[in-house]
Amino acid sequence: MRIERTTLYLLRLPLIEPYKLALGTVEAFDTVLAVIEGNGGAFGYGEATILTGYTPETIEMSWATVGGLAEGIAGMETEDALSVLATAHLAMPFTASALASAVEMAAGSELLDVAEQVRVPLLAVVNAANEAGYTHEIEASLEEGYGTLKVKVGFDAAADMARVRSIQRLVGGRALIRLDGNQGYGIEDAVEFAAGLDPDGIELFEQPCAAGDWLAAIAVAEAATVPMMLDESIYGPDDIEQAAETGAARYVKLKLMKMGSIEALEHGLTRIRDFGMTPVLGNGVASDVGCWMEACVARRLIDNAGEMNGFLKPRDGVFAQAIVVDGGCALLEPGVPALKDDNALTLLSRERVRIEGG
Repeated sequence: MRIERTTLYLLRLPLIEPYKLALGTVEAFDTVLAVIEGNGGAFGYGEATILTGYTPETIEMSWATVGGLAEGIAGMETEDALSVLATAHLAMPFTASALASAVEMAAGSELLDVAEQVRVPLLAVVNAANEAGYTHEIEASLEEGYGTLKVKVGFDAAADMARVRSIQRLVGGRALIRLDGNQGYGIEDAVEFAAGLDPDGIELFEQPCAAGDWLAAIAVAEAATVPMMLDESIYGPDDIEQAAETGAARYVKLKLMKMGSIEALEHGLTRIRDFGMTPVLGNGVASDVGCWMEACVARRLIDNAGEMNGFLKPRDGVFAQAIVVDGGCALLEPGVPALKDDNALTLLSRERVRIEGG
């Protein structure tokens, strides 16, 4: 496949309600959408939704860089383009991933080949801060068929612990609970919090300390009463190996945008299992495009609830037909989801650029 045209959109997708993280409250997704057209009618898309803290990139950096990368691969064949983007991934992982996954899709990635309807289990997020709010969220999610609930912590350790215990009581074993610290704690709070958890119903505790602080990750894992998971610390095979060798995690979560390509994501998930750990997949801060791609990969390689639920958060998606969720599962339909037309995408965009192949 030879790249003949790339269209880039700088999207801002306001959320239905604010998404509260220890990193800050997210009001909208800032997303770079890359659409690649190749010879013979080949077509693919990819995204980078930039959340600084998960990546060193800012949305301004991503938009300033993606056009030059697209120009650099214009007219290239698949393998040459992916080689250029693999190098770019070292400095701009999310941005390079948007283009690489679009190239892979246009080239006919088998991992995105959906021949029949598939149900991919998702988790639901408990987002409310007060008991009345999260009681409603819990009951609604259980009624809808979700079997795993995600609770964000990493704000204030004592208040977080009280909230978690209340949620455990309300859930009453009817679903698994995942806790996510989003790098919000220092080592002392993280160790105390992890050691004080009642493990009843808690599946795992994710990334309470800074991504680069491996000593903290090890200390928390040694103190924790529940299995630990790393997320922001993991960008490639070396990080996966370090997690295994240090015992810092029993679960490792990957996201397509961090791994650099669909193929690299597949290899990473396999490598996690090879080291005796359990892979988790999915991005809660992504639009339809990234979530659909992750769900396609998850149907073959993941046996727990997927975290690719970001597409449920914005008011407007980029697919012409929204991904259907039924019984706590994303429904993957045969074929490739169509994007909204160019006029509709342009209305969602702050900027748009088209680059012709060489």
